[in-house]
Amino acid sequence: MNKILINLSQKLEQKEAIIGIVGLGYVGLPLMLRYNAIGFKVIGIDIDDNKVSELNAGRSYIEHISSESIQNARASGFNATTDFSKAKDCDALILCVPTPLNKYREPDMSFVVGTTDSLKHHIRRGHVVSLESTTYPGTTEEELLPRLQESGLTVGEDIFLVYSPEREDPGNANFETRTIPKVIGGHTENCLSIGIKLYSSAIDKIVPVSSTKAAEMTKLLENIHRAVNIGLVNEMKIVADRMGIDIFEVVDAASTKPFGFTPYYPGPGLGGHCIPIDPFYLTWKAREFGLHTRFIELSGEVNRAMPEYVVAKLIDGLNSIGKPLKGAKILVLGIAYKKNVDDMRESPSVEIMELIEQKGGVISYSDPHVPVFPKMREHHFDLISEDVNIETLRCFDAVVLATDHDKFDYELIKNNSNLIIDSRGKYRLASSNVIKA
Repeated sequence: MNKILINLSQKLEQKEAIIGIVGLGYVGLPLMLRYNAIGFKVIGIDIDDNKVSELNAGRSYIEHISSESIQNARASGFNATTDFSKAKDCDALILCVPTPLNKYREPDMSFVVGTTDSLKHHIRRGHVVSLESTTYPGTTEEELLPRLQESGLTVGEDIFLVYSPEREDPGNANFETRTIPKVIGGHTENCLSIGIKLYSSAIDKIVPVSSTKAAEMTKLLENIHRAVNIGLVNEMKIVADRMGIDIFEVVDAASTKPFGFTPYYPGPGLGGHCIPIDPFYLTWKAREFGLHTRFIELSGEVNRAMPEYVVAKLIDGLNSIGKPLKGAKILVLGIAYKKNVDDMRESPSVEIMELIEQKGGVISYSDPHVPVFPKMREHHFDLISEDVNIETLRCFDAVVLATDHDKFDYELIKNNSNLIIDSRGKYRLASSNVIKA
């Protein structure tokens, strides 16, 4: 029996292993808190000095994660650092780094590769490395495996390599890190065994699969399923609108069928770090095998066109009251990618804002979860959130409801707005100042 395997298994079972979380964002931070809460010592590693400073000062930078929880973690031994050499002090390294798309909508693996390159010099016997970032099938074998073995250590004997996709859903009160089943694929049987040990104490249900590729494909299927179905209902929305039918009423009615139907609701486009991006990871990889994922790509085209559809509805609405978009004052309600969170990643609201500005509109926004427009890699607005009150609403020629936060007073908005472009179906009853988009 492999003594390294036995020793690491025992350390994980007895919670004596030190857990290293690499990447302290929407995925890594909740995972850190979970391991810390059940008695593991946790070291957080991130390249962002500001994040590390905030965490070590006991402050959270994610809205739904309290500063009190960070302070409790600090009091029980958690420490954050930008020093990758601290990886050698850990027994497990869990990588939770971004996997965005580049400007050609191809996978940008620079964060995964760069992180692995920074860690590989500090890998020692008895390490388990788990990648949680969403990526294309083959990433773990093609990118992590050769780098981790450069020092002569053998994966499956000296060190262990797994892929276990993150399944966080920020703002969803029905689930937490512990209660979301964890899919795990190992490079070898020993790797899978250690992966199960790593996660079983922190997660209620473990779902082992036969390989890292199978685990990588599982994550893509989950999100492609949503992307395709949202693309379908977005296309249905356009058809229904042309026919004078309320698509939200139709989805509500169809969802009463107790079998064979899952309700998906249309919106202004896809947002978040997963659903708008993950399908392109598979379509890119499929081309290596001479395949074209036409169904997936078509849904992507439909979803990417939705911000333009919303702005077209805005233009039509302004025209109906004798106003051009150029020079019009427009308030966008909600700029986070989904309701009741502060997460701005890939938010369609931002694209709507850019389209309005490009066409000469004067843009403002209101979002109770995003008080100041954040620094983003590809987007910039020097704006702060507007208060939603009678006086503010009456100052704007139109408001675009892009993200339906519960904190908005929808009756106040309806009664005091000149024109509302509703992309979320909040206003079901016909109203002279509401245009459904």
